[in-house]
Amino acid sequence: MPRIENVEIYGLKESFRASKFPMKTDPATATDDYTEVIEGLANTPIGSGHDNFLVGIVVQFDLTISQHSRIQFLRYHHVDTISSMSVMHMVTRFDLRNMANKYVDTAIIARLEELQKQYLADKTEENFLRLIYNIPSGFELTARITTNYRQLKTMYAQRKHHRLPDWKCICRWIETLPYASLITGDKID
Repeated sequence: MPRIENVEIYGLKESFRASKFPMKTDPATATDDYTEVIEGLANTPIGSGHDNFLVGIVVQFDLTISQHSRIQFLRYHHVDTISSMSVMHMVTRFDLRNMANKYVDTAIIARLEELQKQYLADKTEENFLRLIYNIPSGFELTARITTNYRQLKTMYAQRKHHRLPDWKCICRWIETLPYASLITGDKID
């Protein structure tokens, strides 16, 4: 199942301070306090530009999701994959049963294991391609991701009601981040 681990957040206070620059004549007087103005800027419509300070709040994490969800995840252009597990290099060594989520049919996993054994017994290009091109959408890999609060805001708005469990997991995780209301639009009590 989807996992998010090893989360690091950078630039939170610095971005709070920078969000106050437009209304200052002396940037040295800008504080890093969380204020209603920050919340107001964060809750402007996606793409309006008033929430630009959210780009400075950098989030890094290890994300394990299905290949199907990874394709959707990578459509966000401010999401960088720092490094990821490689099917190309490791498919012959993977424990295929442990790499597939619970929605992959066991018959498909068994067939994939057969293809893996065939390749290991006869390492032809044809056998390798049969193996690699039969990896199911429910195959889960881990990648190190770098993004920011502004991109997570877009992602959250577009995916919070998505049907796939990977997206439900990601959105629940977003709700746990410091000052998550800047992303979700929920008011802090």
